[in-house]
Amino acid sequence: MKMREQILAIIEKNSRIDLKELAIILGVDEVTIVNEMAKMEQEGVICGYHTLIDWEKTDVEKVNALIEVRVTPQRGNGFDSVAERIYKYPEVHAVYLISGGYDLLVTLEGKSLKEVSRFVSEKLSTLEAVISTATHFILKKYKDHGTILGKKETDERMQITP
Repeated sequence: MKMREQILAIIEKNSRIDLKELAIILGVDEVTIVNEMAKMEQEGVICGYHTLIDWEKTDVEKVNALIEVRVTPQRGNGFDSVAERIYKYPEVHAVYLISGGYDLLVTLEGKSLKEVSRFVSEKLSTLEAVISTATHFILKKYKDHGTILGKKETDERMQITP
């Protein structure tokens, strides 16, 4: 595996890894790592750094939804121009072109079921190219971005019986 691929594989799992530690793991000097990461950021290979939060462990109320969207592709642009209109809304976290019965999968976040429903009915469904939508609310996350959420603490002590 090339150094670039190794860096990406490691920082995808832990974007906060110390660059000195990364250099030691890969057997190169820290300057090489810094330069390679800067180059990948400039090229758009590395698009950002994110923190995964288990919101269930906070007092913040959030509702996440997955919305399947069937659209009419735009002449000359296919699905790109419709996807762009959708991803410009601040509530939208991600937009994916998908295979199957729907064309786009939109993920978004709101403060309540009502707020998400209002977004779908007043903003998303009113777009000219949108034919239909199906909304799925996320009730619980078990694993996100490769990380298991809400792990139960296990007692590592040995049981001693008389």
